[in-house]
Amino acid sequence: MELIDRIPISIAVLAALTLGLAPFFPEPHIWEKLKMLAAGTLTRPLDIFDLALHAAPWLLLIAKLARMALARG
Repeated sequence: MELIDRIPISIAVLAALTLGLAPFFPEPHIWEKLKMLAAGTLTRPLDIFDLALHAAPWLLLIAKLARMALARG
């Protein structure tokens, strides 16, 4: 958890907005993979890895925000 605390919030936001959403057109890649997951068509290992790769910055940001909220309370 100490590693998450040392990452600046600006870097976490930047990573989520760039790496987490890239490529942007025709739709963000993570959105496409989440739709595949909901439809039950996310079966190829490459697609699962791709979802994990694009979700990682978002999970980092959520963890960072949660740690910041707990530190305040």
